[in-house]
Amino acid sequence: MPFTYRAGFASLLCSSAFMVFSQSAMAQTSTPQASGLSRTMVGKADVSVPGREAVVAKVEVAPGSRAGRHTHPGDEISYVTEGEVDLLVDGQPPRTVKAGESFVVPAGVIHDAHNASSAAVKLVGVYVVEKGKPLATPAP
Repeated sequence: MPFTYRAGFASLLCSSAFMVFSQSAMAQTSTPQASGLSRTMVGKADVSVPGREAVVAKVEVAPGSRAGRHTHPGDEISYVTEGEVDLLVDGQPPRTVKAGESFVVPAGVIHDAHNASSAAVKLVGVYVVEKGKPLATPAP
C-alpha cells in the first residue's frame, strides 16, 4: 500500500496516543508561559533517529492570547481538538486552523499562534526534537 500523508499522519497520531497512554506513570509537567500558552507534557519516548525524542503535550492557548513567537529544536506536529487558532509562520500567509485540523511546523522555523476567540484553544502537540534541548525557545 503506498504511503499517503493522511495515512502517515493517522499512524503518527495513533502511535502518539499509544505513547500517551503507555506513559501514564510519567509525571505530568506544565510549562505555562506569560504569553497565555501552556503545555502539559503527557509522554516522552525515543524515536528511530539517534539523538531525537518524541514529546507529546496537551497545549492550550488562553482566550485572546498569543503563544508568543518561538521555535522548536525539531518538528512540531499539532492537532486542534477544540476551538480555532490563527497560525502565524514566518514566510507564510496566516492560516486559521480549526478543531479537527492539523498543522506541521518544521524545526527552527519561527511561528506564533493567536487565539482571537473568547474560549481556550486546545491542541495535542507532538514534538520530534533533539534530546537535551529546551522544547521551545522564544524568538524576536
